[in-house]
Amino acid sequence: MARKTTSADCRTVRTTSLLLMPLLSALVATAATVVPTPVAALPLLRSEVAESATQPPAVGRPRAATGGQPVATPAPNGPRVPNEMGRFPIVEWHQVVEKDGTYKVSRERFKAELTELHRRGYVPVNLSEILDKTFDVPAGKTPVLFTFDDASPSQFRYLERNGQLVVDPSSAVGILLDFIKAHPDWKPKGLFCMLPAAEAGHAFFGDKGIDGQKTAWRLKKVQFLHTQGFELCNHTLWHAKLSKYSDAVVQEQLARGAMAIDSAVPGYKVRGLALPYGLWPKNRALTLKGSWYDKKAKKTVSYAHEAVFEVAGGPARSPYDPQFNPKALPRVPLQGGTKLTTTLDAMDKPGSKWARFVSDGNAKVIAKP
Repeated sequence: MARKTTSADCRTVRTTSLLLMPLLSALVATAATVVPTPVAALPLLRSEVAESATQPPAVGRPRAATGGQPVATPAPNGPRVPNEMGRFPIVEWHQVVEKDGTYKVSRERFKAELTELHRRGYVPVNLSEILDKTFDVPAGKTPVLFTFDDASPSQFRYLERNGQLVVDPSSAVGILLDFIKAHPDWKPKGLFCMLPAAEAGHAFFGDKGIDGQKTAWRLKKVQFLHTQGFELCNHTLWHAKLSKYSDAVVQEQLARGAMAIDSAVPGYKVRGLALPYGLWPKNRALTLKGSWYDKKAKKTVSYAHEAVFEVAGGPARSPYDPQFNPKALPRVPLQGGTKLTTTLDAMDKPGSKWARFVSDGNAKVIAKP
């Protein structure tokens, strides 16, 4: 669905609609999600140890924790002025565990960040809706894209109960789904940037008994996310530092990453790539398109990404902004010492260079300030 050009005549209607924004309701749901019988898993390869301070390692010794919770601040009073040329956050989580640390947030903090985004009028959208400009955000609200990197068990764990698999309510997926059940104005949307063959359990959310996760559950987890409405993203095969490898290895990493997702969800179109460690390959064009010859299957595997995610950089430009560049999308990383509130406050500050995207609720108009 294409969007259109600005109409100044709609300003009065937009402003009035903002004064009638719906109230939010919450009913906590406790039912566990039951999933079908698990399927076969992928072969485990290897992973690299991180060297860059700008991107989390997929494996290795965790760095020192810094702790701390986001500080709640009052949401802006009154209706927001429509501005669909403003910025929106692409938030980035890694491990959701007991305590804050480098590339880690506590479960309590993760819940608090979801609560703060909801309270401030943010609505989850999918990557495909951003690329296709089809997201439907209510008047006065702002889109937010959730991204989860590295496919750790802390993001998605299964529990076995009475012979059935259920989502662990203390994992990030369990927490998020429970939050959505309690806040029906949110839908299961977001992007999981996955590793299919990394070590230390970072292989489609866990294997080899790490964190209680069985290898046979891996593809079933990917399928579950897809059926819920979340989207799937390439993060290479085993978190390779693309900057240090030849063009051939880069293409193998990306082609096999996409192929693994296809093995779980046949025919799935992988539209996004998250750069491991935030490192670009020498040939940047290979992040968007390339191929690899599978000698075992005797066939060529091709991939094509439309969006490439960096590690940081702040809120992203509106997809209606002429300078919007999906080939290098900035993100807002959330971890030990990096707080969500800081970015959201800056987006609400009058005259800010990061002034937030605010929907006018009218699919026929691109509202400009």
